[in-house]
Amino acid sequence: MTRQMVMVGFLQAQNCTNLPSSWRHPLSRDDSTSADYYQEIARILEAGKFHIGFFDDRLAMPDRLGNDHAHTVEYGIRCVKMDPIVVLTMMGAVTTKLGLASTASTTYFEPFDVARRFQTLDLMSNGRAAWNVVTSVNDGEALNMGQDAHMEHDARYDRADEFMEVVLGHWDAWDDGAILNDKKNGRYADPSKVKRLDYKGKWFKSRGPFTVPRSPQGHPVVIQAGASGRGQRFAGRWGEVIFAAGRNTDIAKEGYDAVKGEAARLGRNPDHIFICNMLLTVAGATKTEAEDKMALIQKLPTEMDALSLLAEGLNFDFAAKPIDEPLTDEELTGMSGIIGIRDGVIRKSGIKNPSARDFIVHSGRGQVEGAIVGGPKEIADHMEEMFERRACDGFVVAATYVPGAYADFVKHVVPEVQRRGLYHKDYKGTTLRENLGLPVPPVGAWKLPPQMAAE
Repeated sequence: MTRQMVMVGFLQAQNCTNLPSSWRHPLSRDDSTSADYYQEIARILEAGKFHIGFFDDRLAMPDRLGNDHAHTVEYGIRCVKMDPIVVLTMMGAVTTKLGLASTASTTYFEPFDVARRFQTLDLMSNGRAAWNVVTSVNDGEALNMGQDAHMEHDARYDRADEFMEVVLGHWDAWDDGAILNDKKNGRYADPSKVKRLDYKGKWFKSRGPFTVPRSPQGHPVVIQAGASGRGQRFAGRWGEVIFAAGRNTDIAKEGYDAVKGEAARLGRNPDHIFICNMLLTVAGATKTEAEDKMALIQKLPTEMDALSLLAEGLNFDFAAKPIDEPLTDEELTGMSGIIGIRDGVIRKSGIKNPSARDFIVHSGRGQVEGAIVGGPKEIADHMEEMFERRACDGFVVAATYVPGAYADFVKHVVPEVQRRGLYHKDYKGTTLRENLGLPVPPVGAWKLPPQMAAE
């Protein structure tokens, strides 16, 4: 079968999309705390045959800039953050094929709890759930979750590896066919097909037995977005759908090859891993129409948006020194959040010690820089070039206003990539794994061979 794109809608359970200024757009809906708001998005994505509607999440509003939340609240910079799993249940109620994905942190939750929540969502949606595995990014999240400071970067991933073993171990607890529903003999399930985990590691211990049976797709699809070297190794080990943010085809291909290579090294099938690159579009019926839309959108972001999100994402207070003063080696090394942002700014700018303004200019944080503006042809050309060069397997489509930007993409871009044979015209089945072309994972399929596990 001809290789085709995977499409993911990038969502936020908050007052704005990934673009914090989106709420200021005159055509954005004002009721982002209502179920109907997200249900409209869900219907649009399913009409466009999107594989997944995905929620990013943080456990704190952006308040690392000056250690104050006032600017975040006043300017609406992602100050609302609802529980995305609850929102997904509202979206799942009005769709039948759209995959339902949410972020949940391995740093601040317990594995049993995460395993139960997502496996329950998987059953309630008839096998459409996915979990985006993150390690969280900043001290604000730590303080909200009862800790004094956020864990060091690589230690978070070491903990996350163990977290995955516990979650997947619990998801393997019930064999297929364990439930009998034998009313005549009074037997609900076969106890020989339900196992206790009895896990004891450095970071976690969890007994079991797990309390939720397997779903029609076995268990939720695992999503990951590691951008650093350690993050890419984690993604290669665990991820089935992997989010990337390559700023151009060459950079994206470098990351693509690194993750696929790591997966192959560990004995995984690289074709069962889908790397989806971030895609911000401003779409219209024609390029001129799209440029007119972009002229309005470009007026929305502020410098404060960028600084606030940079401070949040890098767990670093950019207000601590003048905006044009170069950051020291010590300050750059001390950044502990999404360090891929830091590395990308240094690489793109060519400046060894960039200033806060350099971060604003070269990070794209809180801005529409890098957006693909055009009619169906211009946007599809960009997507096809990146896809055909195997810099990605699909795209994470972000919106500049809600829900109109998703509707624009579905109306103008989707038919064009379908016409080119790059994107499916209908869903293959009902579960997320069926629609992605992933097999149902047998119990224990995630375990590495003993020699690999010992490395």
